[in-house]
Amino acid sequence: MVGAVIGVALFNIFSGIAYMPSYAKYTAQMIAGAYIGCSVEKDDLKRISKLAKPSLVLMLGMLLTNISVGFIIYFTSPLDLITSLMGGVPGGMSEIPIISADMGADMPKVTVLQFIRMLACIGLLPSIISRIGHNNYETEKSTVDIFPDKKQNASIKKFIFTITIAALCSIVGKLLAIPAGILLFSMLGTICLNLFSNKAYIPQWTKRLAQVLSGAFIGCNINYNSFLEMKYLIIPSLIIVTGYFLNCFAVGTILNKILKMPIKESFLAAMPAGASDMALISSDMGAYSTDLVVLQIVRLVIVISIFPQVIYFISHWFN
Repeated sequence: MVGAVIGVALFNIFSGIAYMPSYAKYTAQMIAGAYIGCSVEKDDLKRISKLAKPSLVLMLGMLLTNISVGFIIYFTSPLDLITSLMGGVPGGMSEIPIISADMGADMPKVTVLQFIRMLACIGLLPSIISRIGHNNYETEKSTVDIFPDKKQNASIKKFIFTITIAALCSIVGKLLAIPAGILLFSMLGTICLNLFSNKAYIPQWTKRLAQVLSGAFIGCNINYNSFLEMKYLIIPSLIIVTGYFLNCFAVGTILNKILKMPIKESFLAAMPAGASDMALISSDMGAYSTDLVVLQIVRLVIVISIFPQVIYFISHWFN
């Protein structure tokens, strides 16, 4: 996705003729929602009662951090409120910029802020966390498949059926005209399909396609003037990174001290990174568990489905 953004942005800066039709954006949202939906399985629901309290703590901490850093950025930078709030959403880099475009935010700036947050969380936080907890503990063997394309007995028929359901649900989301409606309804439809029939299947290449479409669409919105305005993102980037670092250690401490989660697992759970990223990182750190992956999946689903609605309400109420 980053490569697509940079490539198309450079082409547009020097030529000014880059163009992507709006249906490319809608297709990317639909595929992203379906891909996320395929990661939610029945085994995840069985753990919801056990993970309800940690999930609530994580979501409240991230929502408060999102709103706090958003308003700090709004009052200390030239960015408008909706861009400031969406730039600080602890969601996926592939999904949030596209959602922000539908909500009227400055999509290129949101993309840069999301990229810096992701880079800092994946590149810096694990090294810090690995120095905090030194006690080894037994970890569970994961039964959660976070790579939908590796499911057994996957087929073209399942893929066509899944993408059809996702497309129909996306149309409903579009017609309802709610924030992130296309991605949200695609995700919910695929989740229901997977839970009730176990026939949901989206191969990895479709996610890559969605990332390329998203990147190209974002790149088309970056011209020479918007490129020059990127200098205004230095302070907002520092605010977001600092905010989520503090949130990670505050929420991680609560999960460890009050809810008795192992210390490394609690801090890793509070990292706003993807489920697949966390699976690889936590495995390297000797802190891998099924609960950690499920918490990351729950975080992603809630952040994408609930946070844009909250931000939409706040931005309209404040203005």
